[in-house]
Amino acid sequence: MAKKKTKFICQSCGYESARWMGKCPGCASWNTMTEEVEVQAPKGTRGAFQHSASVPQKATPINAIETQDEPRVETELSELNRVLGGGIVPGSLVLIGGDPGIGKSTLLLQVSAMLANSGNRVLYISGEESIRQTKLRAERLDASSSELFIYAETNLELIHHTIEDVAPDFVIIDSIQTVHHPEVTSAPGSVTQVRESTAELMRIAKTKNIAIFLVGHVTKEGQIAGPRILEHMVDTVLYFEGERHHTYRILRSVKNRFGSTNEIAIFEMLQSGLKEVLNPSELFLQERSSGSAGSTVVASMEGTRPILVEIQALVTPSSFNYPKRMATGIDVNRVTLLMAVLEKRVGMLLQAQDAYIKVAGGVKLDEPAIDLAVLASIVSSFRDKAPNVYDCIIGEVGLTGEVRRVSRIEQRVQEAAKLGFKRAIIPASNLGGWDYPEGIRVVGVESVNDALKEIFPQ
Repeated sequence: MAKKKTKFICQSCGYESARWMGKCPGCASWNTMTEEVEVQAPKGTRGAFQHSASVPQKATPINAIETQDEPRVETELSELNRVLGGGIVPGSLVLIGGDPGIGKSTLLLQVSAMLANSGNRVLYISGEESIRQTKLRAERLDASSSELFIYAETNLELIHHTIEDVAPDFVIIDSIQTVHHPEVTSAPGSVTQVRESTAELMRIAKTKNIAIFLVGHVTKEGQIAGPRILEHMVDTVLYFEGERHHTYRILRSVKNRFGSTNEIAIFEMLQSGLKEVLNPSELFLQERSSGSAGSTVVASMEGTRPILVEIQALVTPSSFNYPKRMATGIDVNRVTLLMAVLEKRVGMLLQAQDAYIKVAGGVKLDEPAIDLAVLASIVSSFRDKAPNVYDCIIGEVGLTGEVRRVSRIEQRVQEAAKLGFKRAIIPASNLGGWDYPEGIRVVGVESVNDALKEIFPQ
């Protein structure tokens, strides 16, 4: 008879305790500790999915290991290929998270049909829909192929047997929170179930060289539900972002063992499915109003790609003792820091002004090269004077008011020139060592005061 052991596990971070606590010591969340019964198998027995004979391996010198380069499998979506680092790596485990209804299942069903039409065998496992419901969605997306298999199941043991039977090249699990391990007694979606199910799927992916995609639900804070170790176990973590009331979606890479992180892909949600946007810079700038005070354009790097986005600022007199500082798409603490630099180094009195900053298009920026553009937007709104509509502003601002060097300046300026900008204001330390593109004038500035004189000439 197996011995039963009761413990309390935090559903947010996976912290384990022998007794119930109202506040989790691991993540400081309230009312997240739930009781689970863990069944410990007797010694000498093995799990249902383990091989009966396990041969121990010896440590091997690294120079004696032979590698074999396996080509990546490219889909018809070039944006997805770039976010994944050049295509799908065989044997990899990819986790895709996002809000409900954002388009995760739609994207993966489209990709499944594309891979199947290219001669690959794909197994789509749905834990939330029946096979008929999945078929109806596939007809709307025009996703049909004899190599695309649909299977509705949540039992991991049956899923494992089906993978053995179908022998697919790619597997999609929609979603990991619905899958339950038969040897774990806790409910599906719990920390233990998600951890054990993912570990078993990772073993299948690595031993059988099958690329597996996992759909992950997110919490109200926007993080993938389940233990944090889930993101450490997989090879790639992608987040699907956007508003359900808008048509554009952003697929962002936050972890990738086979490529660069912070890559983004832009998709448009249509009736027939997701369509990739090949020029996101033009998308973010297409509704920009020319001649408006408080609007500037910056060339930001998202992974290896330069993207031009509009930064808007609204500065108004405050009616409160403590003026408001609000920001969308940028850290509000960065805005507060830049306003302090303006007060100290430029002499602008912003203590009684409310400041609202927004990055147009819904994209999130977190690199220091946007500092100078944010600062210029604040000054433009405060003075009610519009900058030149053909200016692209790039640079990091230090606490002493200096404009510091940024990375990949050549790619940023080339993107600005491609979209018709006539002048790029950049740090003076970035001027040498590269060829300027035709059609755009590059101006170097050393301080915030120099930059403001160039942007707002008297």
